[in-house]
Amino acid sequence: MDNKKCAFTGHRPQHLPFGFNEADNRCNKLKQVLKEKIIYLIENKNVSYFISGMAIGVDMYSAEIVLDLKEKYPNITLECAIPCETQSYKWPKNLKSRYITILEKCDKKTLIQKHYSYDCMNKRNQYIVYQSDFIIAVWNGKPSGTGKTIKYAKDKNKIIVIINSETFNINLLLDNSKILFNNLLKNNCLFLLLNVYIN
Repeated sequence: MDNKKCAFTGHRPQHLPFGFNEADNRCNKLKQVLKEKIIYLIENKNVSYFISGMAIGVDMYSAEIVLDLKEKYPNITLECAIPCETQSYKWPKNLKSRYITILEKCDKKTLIQKHYSYDCMNKRNQYIVYQSDFIIAVWNGKPSGTGKTIKYAKDKNKIIVIINSETFNINLLLDNSKILFNNLLKNNCLFLLLNVYIN
């Protein structure tokens, strides 16, 4: 069986219920749910390759979790997809330091383009979806870059695990779920399916 790939997409801290406070129990809960789903994919779905878009928030949480799991699963790979060279230039010092540490520890760095442009983040999102079999998304159901990435992944027939960023419930978008996805957008909420692929 071929090894599978999984990419991450999700909100930045300002759109998460706990903001930048990573000591908040809700942040700890989100990180725990992310870790559980990553481990599930490693142990049950032959996923060994993970891709992070390296934005502040969910992307970096996920990258750090994968790096921590390398001790238990030494064969897993982390790729960092960087939208442009200046991605972290305006970030606070502590976040920039974490960003640099992740890049130093990851297995592969992919620079989408050298200079910033209005669409470089979207190009990054399309790249990570195209490269992956699974997408783990942390989303509140509202229109956003994360929502657009989920729609793009759906159009590419990826299996998408959606973690509600407010309740942490796990939802699954299966291949070719066009009607369900349209309803999800129309109702501006997450739908719940029987967990066929993810427990």
